[in-house]
Amino acid sequence: MFAQLGLALHYGLTILLSAFLLFQVQPIIAKLILPWFGGSASVWTACMLFFQMLLLLGYLYSHFVVRLLGARQQSLLHIALLGASLLLLPISPSADWRPSGGEDPTPRILALLTVTIGLPYFVLSTTGPLIQAWFAREKPGAVPYRLFALSNFGSLLALLAYPVAVEPYLPTRWQSGWWSALFAVFALLCGLLAWRGRHGGPALDPVAHAKVAAPTLPLRLRWIALAACPSILLVADTSFLTANIAPIPLLWVLPLALYLLSFIFCFERRGWYRRGLFLPLLALGLGAMAYLPTLGVSALPIYLAMGINLAAFFAACMVCHGELARLHPHPSQLTGYFLMIAVGGALGGLFVGVVAPYAFTGNFELSIGLVLTALVAAWVVMGDHVFASSRRRVLAWAGAASVVLGIAYVSVSEHLDDLDGARVTARNFYGTLRVLDGGEGEDARRSLMHGQIVHGRQFQAPERQDWPTAYYSQDSGVGRALLAKAAMARSGPLRVGVIGVGIGTLLTYGRPGDSFRLYEIDPLVMQLARSEFTFLSRSKASTEIVIADARLALEREPAQQFDLLVVDAFSGDAVPIHLLTKEAFASYFRHLKPQGVLAVHVTNRFLDLKQVVKAAADHFGWQARLVGTAADGERLVYRSDWVLVSADPQFFAQPLLAEAASIETSPGFRLWSDDYSSVLAVLK
Repeated sequence: MFAQLGLALHYGLTILLSAFLLFQVQPIIAKLILPWFGGSASVWTACMLFFQMLLLLGYLYSHFVVRLLGARQQSLLHIALLGASLLLLPISPSADWRPSGGEDPTPRILALLTVTIGLPYFVLSTTGPLIQAWFAREKPGAVPYRLFALSNFGSLLALLAYPVAVEPYLPTRWQSGWWSALFAVFALLCGLLAWRGRHGGPALDPVAHAKVAAPTLPLRLRWIALAACPSILLVADTSFLTANIAPIPLLWVLPLALYLLSFIFCFERRGWYRRGLFLPLLALGLGAMAYLPTLGVSALPIYLAMGINLAAFFAACMVCHGELARLHPHPSQLTGYFLMIAVGGALGGLFVGVVAPYAFTGNFELSIGLVLTALVAAWVVMGDHVFASSRRRVLAWAGAASVVLGIAYVSVSEHLDDLDGARVTARNFYGTLRVLDGGEGEDARRSLMHGQIVHGRQFQAPERQDWPTAYYSQDSGVGRALLAKAAMARSGPLRVGVIGVGIGTLLTYGRPGDSFRLYEIDPLVMQLARSEFTFLSRSKASTEIVIADARLALEREPAQQFDLLVVDAFSGDAVPIHLLTKEAFASYFRHLKPQGVLAVHVTNRFLDLKQVVKAAADHFGWQARLVGTAADGERLVYRSDWVLVSADPQFFAQPLLAEAASIETSPGFRLWSDDYSSVLAVLK
């Protein structure tokens, strides 16, 4: 009995640890290379693409190894792979992979990840289906699918542990070290299981396997579709939540946690999924998710809107994963089953992450995911249900069709309204941008929006077109800094750098002889700033435009000798941390004149970023002051917070900066660096 218990613990610990390491290495390696590639969305997308494809390859390996090789061959091959992967530890990307120019980083990132963690990650990705197949071979009467629930529990544990217990306390180089140590423990545990099974029988008993009908093509398609729908909803709904409901940092953790939790509930032995409960919840939930975008941003309290959305998403995951669990095959078909699940997950991720940004002009993937989920659920549930009469069958299909058509109608109507209400809608790799017109007469205005985030607003009346609006009024921190520097220069020209252009509002401060050097990572933003707004064309200052990640560009450029450098990239939820580290500030200060000023925009509902700037200023011996401004709706001015940093005491003695306040940091607050940062440390 104790031997059997020990064996079960051995299998369970191995699969739990492998899943934990799979989900821990993703943020660790991404954070290690983030500063090298500018911290742009392409870094995260390339990493996710790599992880999804390698996970699929791992499941493919497991399927064919179990199908084609005997127990001894499986054992020796997998032990060899485990040994080879140990030779690549610790995971530490070489500095030789740093980009030298502004080329597309995706191929270099994929190559870097392949060389650095490709084999260890591949070995980890094989563990789930392979270990379950070995367990089914060694204990024929046991149900191996419970190990799948345990695997997802390990993934969930890793997901929650990283932002709470790992990132706030360990520098990234230490994270790499402890991950490598845990991988060595996993390799030992997995290697022992492989060695133990070298004399076992075939994973697929030929006699038993012959009695089990092979999965039909329609069944395989059901597996793929049921896995693809939650994958689409996961990525698309996370994007919708952060862009349209609540740009809260780390909000992406909640949908992913619910996604994994649904796997655990559905594949746990008792199976918590019940059609009678969750199918009605699915219909209500999909309807709610389709209807929420039709409401205004402030129509519902933030947490109520989030709660409705996440509850509906969880119901969709429970139905899809519950039906997957109901359709699980005989253990002899286990690896093929998990391979189809991996194919579905990868297809969903590719659709949202790679196809949608280039195929669509708007964010249509969530609506597509809702309709597909309703269709797939109806197809799967109705397809295997035995109806008491043809009348009931017709009524059931009519009800399902009504739900699908209702969701499609609401979604299409909402997208048509969005397109009709927008002057321009355009999308690229970095997101969807909309140009909106509003107001009448002298209050007529034009806005550039990315979800809830306002990139800038401009009055349309000729006499008001040069008014600085939004976060850049003359009372704002950056406005006061520009006016103070102009006064100190005694009408001499100023050289100004701007990171994050928006629609170019700051160019209203430009005077003849001044020069503005603008850094913008998104070429679509610059295109719309030129074509739909006039701040760039009407400015009296000369302008230079650099389309690149600002930090990478500044690291390559000689010292620019800026009188003022404006860093304005932190008002949204996706805070580019690489622009707030010690190394980034060192680059900023290198480009400033000795009496130069750094202005950092820290307006944020959820993050207290002024502490980060203050800690960096203290580290380099510069002074930091906070300038806060109240909103003024008549002038299209928003509440704003700017931190001004300078080593020149005369700058803060200017009358315009008399109200600049000192900044206090929390006890024990740590300076951010490329090796350490923690969003939790600055949550309000």
